[in-house]
Amino acid sequence: MRYINILCPERYTFIFIMETLILEFIQFIQFEKRYAENTIISYKNDLEQFSAFIEKEYDMHEIAGVKHTIIRSWIVKLMEEDISPRSINRKLSSLKSLYKYALRKGIVTKNPMSKIVAPKTSKKLPVFVEQQNIQKLLDEDASTISAEDAPSNQRDKLIIELLYATGMRRTELIHIEKSQIDSYRNQIKVLGKGKKERIIPLPQELIQHIHQYLDNTKDVSSDYLFHDKNGKLLAPHAIYAIVKKQLAKVTTLNKKSPHVLRHTFATHLLNNGADINAVKELLGHANLSATQVYTHNTIEKLKNVHKQAHPRG
Repeated sequence: MRYINILCPERYTFIFIMETLILEFIQFIQFEKRYAENTIISYKNDLEQFSAFIEKEYDMHEIAGVKHTIIRSWIVKLMEEDISPRSINRKLSSLKSLYKYALRKGIVTKNPMSKIVAPKTSKKLPVFVEQQNIQKLLDEDASTISAEDAPSNQRDKLIIELLYATGMRRTELIHIEKSQIDSYRNQIKVLGKGKKERIIPLPQELIQHIHQYLDNTKDVSSDYLFHDKNGKLLAPHAIYAIVKKQLAKVTTLNKKSPHVLRHTFATHLLNNGADINAVKELLGHANLSATQVYTHNTIEKLKNVHKQAHPRG
């Protein structure tokens, strides 16, 4: 497909081309690659930002005219705006994917991203909640909760328990349907990135808690496990607020998000001797390298044990 704008002045040709290409690319990753909604939004924002920069700073006419030096100038501008290296790398990843798509479609013949070196980022170890603190939260005495707050507290505690027991992502949790829970086999089917299915075992006690929750919410008609009073999906920010409120009871971590519980799930499994390949499958990671980041916490724990227990530690 050729991207030509015969209706607009020549100086607007590039921005039209970019907008058309970005639109087609976003449709590709949405409907063919089936990327997660949040990922699609991030790609769209990053690429539109780049398109606006090129149109404003260089008045480009076509995408083929974008050289690696122009992309480097965008990186410099982002750094001058105090954008973190991690965020810049994400934007560059979006642009790299766009050019890969454009090459495959024959829209460009050269990829300027091949000469781009991403800014170095400091490696951050995943933060997690200590095992005793999670246990303290899950063992909270329900009798201390008022009758008025009991229904929402039951839901909130179940959200925490399910996130910690499965390591699933927030988006995966939101879209869990009742039919995905297999009480007979004590397992749950999760639809991950790219709509890939994975099966995660559930403790018997958690299955019981799910059924108790379903009994208390059976008056609301909904296919989803977690929903509002009208049976509609809970919003992502609502899940975040619930997790933050619950974790604040037992930890002083600056970050208290659903993803922290995913980190906690993986770290606790590895700390207790789980096989890293099994953890990879449970998390739904495509590559083992994504799972290996959690081994750093395990190594740190082993170092502490060695220091405390070895005569010459």
